[in-house]
Amino acid sequence: MTRVDFYFNAEDKPEVARRLVAKAYRAGQHALIYTTDEALAGELDASLWTRQPLAFIPHVRCGHPRAAETPVLIGSDPEALAAHDLLVNLSDAWPACFSRFGRLIEIVGRDEADRQRARGRYRFYQERGYPLNSVDLDGR
Repeated sequence: MTRVDFYFNAEDKPEVARRLVAKAYRAGQHALIYTTDEALAGELDASLWTRQPLAFIPHVRCGHPRAAETPVLIGSDPEALAAHDLLVNLSDAWPACFSRFGRLIEIVGRDEADRQRARGRYRFYQERGYPLNSVDLDGR
């Protein structure tokens, strides 16, 4: 069963996603950064290329010809991933594909609207019996 972790009080959600995916990549895991927002996908793509020049994370967008051989994908289609280890959700809704992953990370910002949407996702997972964990990013 998918383990669901909520990382809340994120000041910069894309940066938190980048750090978590980098950690997963170093552990040999495959990951999907889930977003349907093209502008956000572009921001994540650029960040993974430029944020830490000596710590490159191999990644492509979903649908790219090399997606099947790349450990990190950005977008909303998990089909090409070689393994479904980690799903990092940056969408406002729960991803329909979440249950095929070993772990789902929900990143929640500090604004009240984002918190409310996250509470709805939390209830969704809780009502279905998924194990839930919370990590407070305040002060990290």
